[in-house]
Amino acid sequence: MTALLELTGICRSYQSGDQSLQVLKSVSLRIHAGEMVAIIGASGSGKSTLMNILGCLDKASDGTYRVAGQDVASLSSDALAALRREHFGFIFQRYHLLPHLSALHNVEVPAIYAGVSNTARRERAAALLQRLGLGERITYGPCQLSGGQQQRISIARALMNGGQVILADEPTGALDSHSGEEVMTILKELCRQGHTVIIVTHDPAVARQAERIIEIRDGEILNDSRPLSKAQPQAKTLALSAPAPSWQQMADRFREALLMAWWAMAANKMRTVLTMLGIVIGIASVVSILVIGDAAKQSVLAEIRSIGTNTVDIYPGKDFGDDDPTFRQALKYDDLSALREQPYVSVLSPNTRSSMRLRFGNIDVSANVSGVSEQYFRVYGMTFHQGAGIYPEHVASQAQVVVIDINTQRRLFPHQKSAIGEVILVGNMPATVVGVTEEKQSMFGSSKMLNVWVPYTTMANRLMGNDYFDSITVRIREGYNSQQAEQHLTRLLSLRHGKKDFFTFNMDNVVQTAEKTTRTLQLFLALVAVISLIVGGIGVMNIMLVSVTERTREIGIRMAVGARSGDVLQQFLIEAVLVCLVGGALGIALALTVGQSVQWAMPGWQISFPPAALWGAFLCSTCIGMVFGYLPASRAARLDPIEALARE
Repeated sequence: MTALLELTGICRSYQSGDQSLQVLKSVSLRIHAGEMVAIIGASGSGKSTLMNILGCLDKASDGTYRVAGQDVASLSSDALAALRREHFGFIFQRYHLLPHLSALHNVEVPAIYAGVSNTARRERAAALLQRLGLGERITYGPCQLSGGQQQRISIARALMNGGQVILADEPTGALDSHSGEEVMTILKELCRQGHTVIIVTHDPAVARQAERIIEIRDGEILNDSRPLSKAQPQAKTLALSAPAPSWQQMADRFREALLMAWWAMAANKMRTVLTMLGIVIGIASVVSILVIGDAAKQSVLAEIRSIGTNTVDIYPGKDFGDDDPTFRQALKYDDLSALREQPYVSVLSPNTRSSMRLRFGNIDVSANVSGVSEQYFRVYGMTFHQGAGIYPEHVASQAQVVVIDINTQRRLFPHQKSAIGEVILVGNMPATVVGVTEEKQSMFGSSKMLNVWVPYTTMANRLMGNDYFDSITVRIREGYNSQQAEQHLTRLLSLRHGKKDFFTFNMDNVVQTAEKTTRTLQLFLALVAVISLIVGGIGVMNIMLVSVTERTREIGIRMAVGARSGDVLQQFLIEAVLVCLVGGALGIALALTVGQSVQWAMPGWQISFPPAALWGAFLCSTCIGMVFGYLPASRAARLDPIEALARE
């Protein structure tokens, strides 16, 4: 008859400094299905090491161990995990229950890793607890139960996936005599039902209740009281060919891992909140800087455009500050007609400037007087507070009319609501006020200079007596590239003048420079925010490393009941990602709050949160969780189950 568990020449040694400590010495042992075996020995005799090898938690240094005829040395770590999960059940002296799970959920854990459906495992776990007398305590946590009750939960967990082989390590060691007797009664009942029960103990009274006693001392078997062979019709044998998990099982495991991650976070609320804090601040900073920075940039550009963008100014000379008299009269009246005929020109206006005195009644002030065409106010997008602008007939007839700004109205007409129709002296020329322009608020501040405008023909013939312009401003038609239009008009005027006695200034260059500057500043601030996000990610990694250290025994328990390395990796990786996702959601909520506050404080800014920014924040938080959570998760997955279970 083939033995269920067969050890041949098993040796196990550990490295202790420079010396090798041999715990098991050429142990050979055969255990058949349905037996109840007690392994007895003093502390340090090697009995626990033997049980760990039997349960596939540890590997022999030498020798052969076969389970149902298959050499376990040929199995991968995942295959060994499947063997423990599907066929072995562990009962530990200290129960090794997960403290943040209820009795029912503790029993369910092996079935989760086996891919059993949620409904099926709930029913089976509840039935096992009912069978062991804990039906009314399935929602209790381990701390709410006595030692005997916790050991029954441990037994129920061992039976969850069938538990053909029950390995009990000092199952009564931490119990009182009455609870110990109850546990032994349960184990004997399980043996009668066909389970193979192996008990490791130092108590002879416990060992005598087994059918077979194996005494071990100093790593060697001294005595094996093998009973007479008897048929075991109900013995539960092993079937090692487990089917591959389906996608449904993988999805169920992922869902349960997510749920367990949430429970673990809820069990350590303060640590979870502190871990999230760095992510919350980082995500809120990134989103706020991107969104509010974009609103600030648009506001700056709107202010610049309000000065008059998409315009090209033409000045006489070679550059600003050039006062060569040979270039002073470069821009002539005929140039206006030539420029008006160009398809890329929308509107244009000449400009002749001079500082003159304005007088009304007994008020005498200095002002900037500009001679312009009727299109000047369209070129610069100016609006009117009162009246209207200069009309073409005003230009044609050299009319003595003037448009003033709001500042001039306040100075000359401090007690009048309307200045339209009033006559003021511009220099020595009486002029009728036909319009008052609105004050242009700008990021550069509001000019407090007094500005008035008269028809350029009036300026030339009635005030100054010249036939040239100080500048010509051209507004480029929509759809035309301002840079190319600037090149065309430069070529046109150069051909007309026979030389280049003028220079141009493209307002779009200012806009482009402002865009580049604000983009650079926004990028810099975003990098600062990203650094804070990275710091938050490092915080997540540090806390998760601490969590792995604190929960080492939990990891050992999960591995003992059949969790693969990949399951442990997934568990801790999901926790890290979940922390970052929740932190990301809180960070986005904080950013929305900041955005609304800024919108309230700066009503002129257009604060908007595009979906791409919000999805990007979630993606960013997910990536942080995966990147910074991988190291702690992989460290947890690489833990040795024996060392993990021994860790306090």
